[in-house]
Amino acid sequence: MKHRIVVLGAGYAGAIAAGRLAKRLHRDDIEITLVNADPEFVERVRMHQLASGQELPHRSLRAVYAGTGVQVRPARVAAVDVDGKSVDLTGEHGAETIGYDTLVYALGSTVADYGVPGVAENAYNVAGKQAALRLRARLNELTTGATVLVVGGGLTGIEAATEIAEARPDIEVAIAARGGVGDWLSDKAQRHLRGAFDRLGIAVHEHADITRVEANGVVTGAGGEIPAQMTVWTAGFTVHPIAAATTLEVSDTGRIVVDGTLRSVSHPDVYAVGDAAFAAGVGGKPLRMGCATATPMAWLAADALAARLTGRKVPETPIGYASQCISLGRRDAILQKVTPDDQPTSTVITGRTAARIKELICASAAWSVSHPTLLVPSRRHRLAATSEVETHLVTP
Repeated sequence: MKHRIVVLGAGYAGAIAAGRLAKRLHRDDIEITLVNADPEFVERVRMHQLASGQELPHRSLRAVYAGTGVQVRPARVAAVDVDGKSVDLTGEHGAETIGYDTLVYALGSTVADYGVPGVAENAYNVAGKQAALRLRARLNELTTGATVLVVGGGLTGIEAATEIAEARPDIEVAIAARGGVGDWLSDKAQRHLRGAFDRLGIAVHEHADITRVEANGVVTGAGGEIPAQMTVWTAGFTVHPIAAATTLEVSDTGRIVVDGTLRSVSHPDVYAVGDAAFAAGVGGKPLRMGCATATPMAWLAADALAARLTGRKVPETPIGYASQCISLGRRDAILQKVTPDDQPTSTVITGRTAARIKELICASAAWSVSHPTLLVPSRRHRLAATSEVETHLVTP
């Protein structure tokens, strides 16, 4: 019987892992099923562009994996039984259960409201395609002089605020954060960020603890109000609760705890990649959520799994960072060089040059998904003897 690999989620991490596994392993020995709620690949790093009115290319997952041996299953994951090695799905054929020998969990993350009242009812977000389209529809309804408030001073908040302000110069855009906006950046990068906010007319509210979101703005912990006809919530992300509902060992935030090869520390037949994985990078610091982490995670997990199945040496190299890229509309950006453990350095590229580099990085990530079998050597390895495979997959 073929070894059944099920990959849950076709974001950057899951999509790249599935393609890399198809290239590493011989299709006579394995069966790879890729489960994703959306039949298309969604460039999550461009959701602020989609929300602001730009059109993004459509990439059918079935077209992407045509001829690779990867079976695409459009469906939502309802539950995972890691002890019984099965996954409950709800899809085009209704409810069904599929089994696996190895599971690659890549269900990613969604917006986190941190229990703040009114977020679900009154705020918009860019955590996914449908959410971005809802934001876009509401943005189109706003008339000249309306105010949009973006809550969150991280990468997503900065990119959403600048993209909206550039696309709609006729409205007022503001950004609010519990701490400082972009305060983790180097001094040079922060100065450029402030200049971009000034150029785009974005008002900045720092040290504003938002305690409630209302239909016409937000309320702060100090009892103040920030009025807005539309609130965009980008204050953080959280993982889907599916993993925490299983017997997998998870972190206090519900992310699957993995070892240096992205394999679950409690269930060695489960790998976790992308936002759903709690993994240590260079220096032992937990890796942050994001595309910059998802891609190398996918490479490492796929290579480690393929090596174990074929009896080859298992790679285990800590993932480190090189830079953080922040778009500030379509013609401006910040490229902040960082240390491998993600600390900012004094090296910063800004302006149009940084925007071109950021665009190249985003396009390259999408290309790696659209061409899943072109980034690794062409030779496919056969599975090892049955006893050896079982030893590799069962021994923690």
